[in-house]
Amino acid sequence: MSGLIPVTEVAAAVDGFLAASPAARAWDVETAFDWARADADRLTDGQRSAVRFVTLIEDHLPGYFDVYHRHFPVDDTVDLATFTHNRELYHFTVRWALEEDTHARALARYQDAAGIAERGALRDELAIEGRKPFDLPYDHPVQFFAYALVQEKATQMYYQHLRDVVAEPVLTAVLGRLARDEARHFSFMADVVGRYLRVHGDDVVDPLRDVIAHFRMPLADTMRGYWRWALQIADVASYDHTEAYEHLIKVIDRAVDAKSDRLGELVRFIDECRTVA
Repeated sequence: MSGLIPVTEVAAAVDGFLAASPAARAWDVETAFDWARADADRLTDGQRSAVRFVTLIEDHLPGYFDVYHRHFPVDDTVDLATFTHNRELYHFTVRWALEEDTHARALARYQDAAGIAERGALRDELAIEGRKPFDLPYDHPVQFFAYALVQEKATQMYYQHLRDVVAEPVLTAVLGRLARDEARHFSFMADVVGRYLRVHGDDVVDPLRDVIAHFRMPLADTMRGYWRWALQIADVASYDHTEAYEHLIKVIDRAVDAKSDRLGELVRFIDECRTVA
């Protein structure tokens, strides 16, 4: 894939993420929560629906990970320099995939423990969506990180908003863990996008604009009834994913001291998309 940043740049971003994510801070589904105390009777119907929704989104992790595997391959289909870049990125993606898979398992475990769904039935429900393909229609590498920047920040914010309105302590604890992980994932994506801006400048304006112009949260185009369900769960926690756009603007502002006219126009466009939404 053309337009990559130097391997030293991606390696620095990966090193920074891993340094901020030592194994000692990791958590596991089996021991992090008192599952015996989980009680869906303490949730509203809307909150239970929100848990079901985000479980479906998180559980599609194999599809999300496959996007990075296909677009940043670590095999002999790419030249040596590209392989070296992708191999450095892979150190992040495997850690990210582990953490996102832990999110999916934690939410599924909560549904079972709290009485929202029986484990076998939930497994079957997740499989229906999980088998559907997922892809991002991008041809510039910065777009994969910009998309994830918005998606991870939006997810973090939703978990925080939902946690603030939930009165069930086990779910509150789960959502807190998930939000902290998503915040670190966002920070990595923001770091990488900032590096693309510093290295490539105006060359990434059109790719970034395209991400925002056509942004959809994961599974928006494949999950049956997605939009109606998404609107319902947004009402539960006063949430709008376009709130995350302002964080992309902040990344641009931090990365570029003196903006070109094109970068300035990009910031105005992103801000207008956020305001209109």
